[in-house]
Amino acid sequence: MRHSTRIAVGPVQFRIGSDWAAPIAALDRLYAGYPDDPARPADATVRLFAARPWRRWLRPSVHIGGDFIVPDALPLPLAMGLLAAEMGMNLQVALGWRRHLLLHASAVAKDGRAVIMSGASGSGKSTLAALLGEGGWRLMGDEFTLIDLDTAAARAFPRAVSLKNEAIAELAVRVAPGRLGPLLAGTPKGDIRHLIPRADAIAAMHAAVRPSLLIFPQFGPAAAIEAMGEGEAFVRLTEASTNYVALGEAGFAALTRLVQTTPAFAISYPDSAAGIALVEQLWSGAAG
Repeated sequence: MRHSTRIAVGPVQFRIGSDWAAPIAALDRLYAGYPDDPARPADATVRLFAARPWRRWLRPSVHIGGDFIVPDALPLPLAMGLLAAEMGMNLQVALGWRRHLLLHASAVAKDGRAVIMSGASGSGKSTLAALLGEGGWRLMGDEFTLIDLDTAAARAFPRAVSLKNEAIAELAVRVAPGRLGPLLAGTPKGDIRHLIPRADAIAAMHAAVRPSLLIFPQFGPAAAIEAMGEGEAFVRLTEASTNYVALGEAGFAALTRLVQTTPAFAISYPDSAAGIALVEQLWSGAAG
């Protein structure tokens, strides 16, 4: 393709090509601090392309392609080319990764142990992870957490954090402006702005840690904690995994080991401060 870049996030080496320069330039800025290994073969390929040649200039619309595609996916305007690239990266991992059990979950780590947070869109797991990652925690990722098939250890996928709507302002007052990407207004998911993880999170992204807590957050209701049994946690995480079925027995064994060795809790919280307090409370109990 006319423009391209390579990005390594955790164990995944991406090759991204585009018919336009702007999305690649935006990616290169967001991922400038990530390791660069151009000789390493790509694990996943993303293509941003115009369905017709004139669509590069006349009302340009970005289609997402690569190793795996969603045939009915609608194109995005070029102004949202960065969002298209990020969606393409997530798509390739979600549909193609087989080296680990892949959970749609955010995660943070401290003292060699991890808190994994899984929930539906709008549960606040990404915002909680981003806020904790600006405190005394290491951000492991806001989109995916990778579970080792043999040990059930957690591995990081710290791509640029996708902040949405109110979370943008909440993080903007806590970080330097240079760590925020451009504001993408009016996307299908509302306003989006990407947060570049701290340098320590990027430097440690290959360090595996032991899961210590499984948390299933729900934003909105009054603050509360409820212990969750292994069976319910197992079912919820099968629903949160994009490759559990494809992995077969290996996926079953890894997920069974994870829920049997990691306490699980559901939390509800009315605001970010309350959510962080609940996570810290559960962490103190697990550490004790």
